[in-house]
Amino acid sequence: MLILHHPKLLDFMQTDYCVSDIQQLFEFLKNQGTFQFPSLDNGLFAAALLKSDAEYTDYTSVWVRDNIYIAHAHYVLGEVEIALKTVNALISYFKKYQWRFVRIIEGEADPQNVMERPHVRFDGKNMREINQKWAHAQNDALGYFLWFYCQLATHGLLHPQADDFAILVLFPRYFHAIRYWQDEDSGHWEETRKLEASSVGGVVAGLKALQTLLNQREKWSEIQECDRAFSPPFLTELIAQGESTLETILPAECIQPEPKKNRQYDTALLFLIYPLQLVPETTANQILDNVITHLQGDYGIRRYLGDSYWCANYKKKLPPQERTRDWSESIEERDRLLADGEQAQWCVFDPILSIIFGLKFQHYQQPHDLQQQIYYLNRSLGQITGKDSEFGEFKCPELYHREDDSYVPSDATPLLWTQANLAVALKMMEKSLSVGEKN
Repeated sequence: MLILHHPKLLDFMQTDYCVSDIQQLFEFLKNQGTFQFPSLDNGLFAAALLKSDAEYTDYTSVWVRDNIYIAHAHYVLGEVEIALKTVNALISYFKKYQWRFVRIIEGEADPQNVMERPHVRFDGKNMREINQKWAHAQNDALGYFLWFYCQLATHGLLHPQADDFAILVLFPRYFHAIRYWQDEDSGHWEETRKLEASSVGGVVAGLKALQTLLNQREKWSEIQECDRAFSPPFLTELIAQGESTLETILPAECIQPEPKKNRQYDTALLFLIYPLQLVPETTANQILDNVITHLQGDYGIRRYLGDSYWCANYKKKLPPQERTRDWSESIEERDRLLADGEQAQWCVFDPILSIIFGLKFQHYQQPHDLQQQIYYLNRSLGQITGKDSEFGEFKCPELYHREDDSYVPSDATPLLWTQANLAVALKMMEKSLSVGEKN
């Protein structure tokens, strides 16, 4: 079943597109403001574009993870300068707070105190940490930054100087200090700390990208002048530790005995397929099947079974200051609000599924993969807000949640991460159709 919130999109949606259809659709949505990405002067992006009454969400803050996804989308769309400005701002932020890495590396700070870790959510306007307790144990976010920065540098789009490499090298040293391959972190969803495949995978991808960059640029000797312990064998072993953990856990997200640390199905695993392209095909196919079979809903895709964030009537059950606070140490309290079938359905994931099936089609040229790519693109388009939305029409929500008898967007609408994923899904659709037309 395809749910469509804005009937105007029926003028553009097809079950069998051609390249010009996608180009017209993209241009139409662009003209409607769907792909607005207003940035701060320094090139960073707030998580969402909020009405004043939704500022309680704190989605006006900058998340490292979201910024990498938004920057990566601009890179894919050919807007490279925007991507470069974002990652340069992020590395400037990490330089400013490099002492957080150093203190943990040198054993002067306890990584079990998450506020002692590098902060992955901050005040982007002033490039300052936010004086508020938060679940900063998010290894995936740091891994994403390292992965994308090193990719851009490897492709010759960034030209790191000595002080940049000095920061990049802190990442593997930090990951080694916290023993990331067995470190419990709060991951993508900033909740209960556990050993998560999606976080370990994000770090592995970042370390591999750094290894490729250092090999290409022949920077090993220069770095070893400053740090004799940092060597090719050190980095190779560090990567191997994470890969070993992934082999044990995947295709699950976490397999620890404690129930709240044991999860077979989690959409965060999709990002190991795209954009990281880290996992082997058989594992990727199992992750895909698990998400589609167990997490897919009519309005979007659940993050995981039992997710209580924005559960039914969330705004009635919690006052504004409680809705988006740090739940990482008290998830049981929020989970008591959830009844069966009342989980929120997110809009971030359908575009990713479309992209993944697009990559499969471009590789194998199987019509089924193209039809799946179209299906999930159309689901993504169906999630765009209609005329009756309180947030305005043609917006990309974070999620839909049940409010009384209706499914409505959460207050984080539009979410720039959703916009970014949809834009890339349209670009990937255009590429698949171009491949098909050539054949």
